[in-house]
Amino acid sequence: MTALGEFALWIALPVSFWGMTMGFVGGRQGRGDLVLSAERSVHIVFALLVVASLGIINAFLTDQFQYWYVANYSNRQLDVFFKISGLWAGQRGSLVFWAVLLALFSSVCVFLNRRRNREFMPYVVGILQGILGFFIVVLLFADVNPFEQLGFVPPDGAGLNPQLQNYWMTIHPPVLYLGFTAFSIPFAFAMSALLSGRTDSRWIVLTRRWTLLSWFFLSNGIIFGMRWAYEELGWGGYWFWDPVENASLLPWLTATAFLHSIMIQENRGMLKIWNMSLVLLTFLLTIFATFLTRSGLIESVHTFAENTRIAMIFLAFMGSIFVASVVLIVYRLPVLKAENQIQSFLSREAAFLLNNLILLGAAFAVLWGTIFPLISEGFTGTQIAVGPPFFNRVNIPIGLVLLALTGIGPVIAWRRATRRNLKRNFAIPVLVGLAVAAFLFGVGARDGYALITFGLSSFVLTIILVEFWKGTRARARIEGEGVLPAFLHLISRNRRRWGGYIVHVGVVLIFTAFAGRAFEVKLTDTLEPGDTVSVASPFGHDYTLTYQGISSAREANFDRWVALMSVDRNGEPVGSLSTEFRWYPSRQMSTKEVGVRSTLLEDLYVILAEAEDFEGIVANDPGAQRIIVEVQVNPLVGWIWYGGVILTIGALIGLWPAAEVRKRPTSQSAGDSEKPAAVGAVSA
Repeated sequence: MTALGEFALWIALPVSFWGMTMGFVGGRQGRGDLVLSAERSVHIVFALLVVASLGIINAFLTDQFQYWYVANYSNRQLDVFFKISGLWAGQRGSLVFWAVLLALFSSVCVFLNRRRNREFMPYVVGILQGILGFFIVVLLFADVNPFEQLGFVPPDGAGLNPQLQNYWMTIHPPVLYLGFTAFSIPFAFAMSALLSGRTDSRWIVLTRRWTLLSWFFLSNGIIFGMRWAYEELGWGGYWFWDPVENASLLPWLTATAFLHSIMIQENRGMLKIWNMSLVLLTFLLTIFATFLTRSGLIESVHTFAENTRIAMIFLAFMGSIFVASVVLIVYRLPVLKAENQIQSFLSREAAFLLNNLILLGAAFAVLWGTIFPLISEGFTGTQIAVGPPFFNRVNIPIGLVLLALTGIGPVIAWRRATRRNLKRNFAIPVLVGLAVAAFLFGVGARDGYALITFGLSSFVLTIILVEFWKGTRARARIEGEGVLPAFLHLISRNRRRWGGYIVHVGVVLIFTAFAGRAFEVKLTDTLEPGDTVSVASPFGHDYTLTYQGISSAREANFDRWVALMSVDRNGEPVGSLSTEFRWYPSRQMSTKEVGVRSTLLEDLYVILAEAEDFEGIVANDPGAQRIIVEVQVNPLVGWIWYGGVILTIGALIGLWPAAEVRKRPTSQSAGDSEKPAAVGAVSA
């Protein structure tokens, strides 16, 4: 099976280039037969890449250590679950995984458009096959072939990096990659619109759900990564502005900007050049994120690359895409002119445009802070570290403006907002926001940014709740329905709008959780069995942890030391916590498995930082029980995960297809009815 996978990868290369060539030639010449051949090649490439992926997985499951990739990312003791995830655990397999996901989406796109939107499909197929061809070339000719064999067969492998042996890490990269690859479809349609001259808003309508799908996966992938960092890295946080964390955030920021700005083009015929540029930028950032993760160019806890040769190849590819796309945009400038202009700064257009500018400002700040160490090293030979203080200083004010616009943008009037409109929509929310901030200040909250965040969150939530209440009440009155049926029907009749509001609720909860970080409590203590450590919660109660002892055990893949704590809250027992230290002999690496007790408002978080004598613990020496623990109370951190669930629900509502409205047949004769365009029919 593994040999068949390598053969399939080699066959996929000429098939992808055939599809690319036939797509462009068929589109240019209006040859439906050539376009049909190109579309069929997409399905073939997808099938071949699936076989290649199964070949890699088979090599992991059957411990074929003669393959370099398996020998470096698996061993005999590794759980089957993690052996399967070896497909995307390293540079070589993850590039195959990226390609197979893109081929999957390309195949779905071709299938869904087999009888419609024929004017776009030739170039769409050509572009998608070109991207696939690039990745296959990298795999086969850039020293990252996952089927490369060693000159001998090792008795065992090195094992998977211990930091990756976590449930969240097995789903975090695949979900992120789904987001990266899904955005190739909107990019392909945008470039097809430029090539074919069909630059109206239709390509946006056709790709709106693809864009939202990409954004949905990017959002969840980022949140899953935050959960992994919180549980696995053992430092008590969920975001460290690590370079690869930043790389995943960048396309999310620009995709968010694009999702908002397309509404302006659809409703007002504006920002056509802007939207084309945002599509290009977001696509390039998805490639940049993949490149940064697997090139090894920047040191990160997320990067596990073997060589940096492909870094230059990726940069050349991104440069070629950028130049070609800019040339196309410039060529089509005459037909990309805006149909209207912004009439007032107090309008929805202006709010959305400001939202776009702020998002791009945040993206630029994150990008600059990420690549500045490389630039510094290239020019001076010294790499200057850019850490969390820089990113927080720049992005916290930006985030607060975005939070405010989350409430303002959807309800302010188009074209020009009147005083009556502003008063009706914002008077009560402003009062609620101020009242919440004043109340929290009165009970002792003194962090300025946190107070502003809580006030703005209350402001936005009030706007959203009022909108839902007004819409539900109006529908209940008009249709004679109960409140709950009216609420559900309200959402189902305009899923895009109300799903967006629900997404905003999730975003508000996540921002509120970020603000809770200002009130976290930390302490470190050395304990013997029977000792206690107390920590005060910012919500007014106290936790007392009693150290019961530490034990050791040997698992198939690692050695573990487990410290047990009993927990009291205000003197009342509420359960126990265990925290672990693990040692992986095959990798000569250790990890810390934290103990977490979660409630609605806070997490009690315990880390086994150090033990006095690990060997003595294994030998059951009663004098080797002393440990050092770090105890934290992390307020509101759970609201990140709750907000993520709500955000997911809102995005799924927006993605759910609306029921088609059946129109009565007209008296138009069959001969006069509109027929589907011929396969490959395009205009020059």
